[in-house]
Amino acid sequence: MIKIVVDTNIVFSAILNTNSKIGDLLLNSANEFEFYSVNYLRTEIERHKSKLVEISGLPKSTITEIQHQVFHSINFISEELIPFEIWHKAAHIVRDVDMDDIAFIALSEYLNAILWTGDKALLKGITAKGYNKGNSTKQILALRSSIDTQ
Repeated sequence: MIKIVVDTNIVFSAILNTNSKIGDLLLNSANEFEFYSVNYLRTEIERHKSKLVEISGLPKSTITEIQHQVFHSINFISEELIPFEIWHKAAHIVRDVDMDDIAFIALSEYLNAILWTGDKALLKGITAKGYNKGNSTKQILALRSSIDTQ
């Protein structure tokens, strides 16, 4: 089973459209992937719930239902479990890119997992620093496809 850390923009996209490629990956890959995220993600989604309602045109209650469905596919890990040394390493990786993503990088390091993000600037920035665990949706789809054909 491949461990994948999902960041906020992936979950945001999945909640907006569960029938999208991202929604399909998150909701229908339990045989191939174990999805993880930090507890901070829950706070981020709650903070942006009104934006989700506005963009989707769906009632808040429906967004909450979808949110629960998506969250059910994710194993949430407390940031407090991640050792200081890993936070320090993660800070070095995201310092000049986007410090808001430090927890996702730290969790990826802690779990020795792939990071799945839709943030192209983040991917470009961390890859430029030699961090090769970042993956786009296209890469995650290809990974699932390669597993399915084995």
